[in-house]
Amino acid sequence: MPVSSKRRLVADALRDAIATGRYVPGDRLPGEHDLAERYAVSRGTVRAALADLADDEYIATRGGIGSVVTFDGAALDPRAGWARSIAASGTDVRATTLRIERVTDPELGTLVDADPALVAVDRVRSVVDGPHVSYERALVPRIGRLDRAVQDGLVDGSLSATITAAGLVPARAEQWVDVRPLDDAEAAVLGRAAGTPFLRSRRVSHTADGRFVEAVDSLLDPERFRIHMRFGRTTEQGTLR
Repeated sequence: MPVSSKRRLVADALRDAIATGRYVPGDRLPGEHDLAERYAVSRGTVRAALADLADDEYIATRGGIGSVVTFDGAALDPRAGWARSIAASGTDVRATTLRIERVTDPELGTLVDADPALVAVDRVRSVVDGPHVSYERALVPRIGRLDRAVQDGLVDGSLSATITAAGLVPARAEQWVDVRPLDDAEAAVLGRAAGTPFLRSRRVSHTADGRFVEAVDSLLDPERFRIHMRFGRTTEQGTLR
């Protein structure tokens, strides 16, 4: 069997074990030696299969180059929902939904190779008894529970929960971050002066089989949010996300 086929066999077997609950989030996978013996492949093939799983965000590895967004020093996991991640930092932040409506965006449809008929969800997050700290504008597929959110609202007030209810599971994502001044409309929403510099993050996610899940543009208060990058590599085995 070609090496590439063995690599896919190992990766697919581990994906199946994760999907069926044999391994759950937080579990450590067996070591490379054990996996190589189990699947009768080389450790190099195992490493390649684990790299595929890490690329698809099935597992987290300790190494390489990566970046995460932090809020007051706490790392955020957008896949779990920023509200939950920010709450873990100990700060009481609430989200207010500004709009949920059907839109058409041919440019994004071409970019992500998806139907340009989408649902737009705009939200602002605020520290309780404090200022607005982020303005998020998400575009999601017009399917199932996501489409019904226009009439019924978000599941438990959460876009992440609504995406899950629509049968979509984000497995891989790309993120771009820069800094730019707020325009007049954005400044009005956030209660800041026009021209105030904010972090701008764009995250585009897909399922493991390539279906578009979400494109979200976030404007983040640089006094609370940071971008944290990691470099280097250790030998710790991957763990489930």
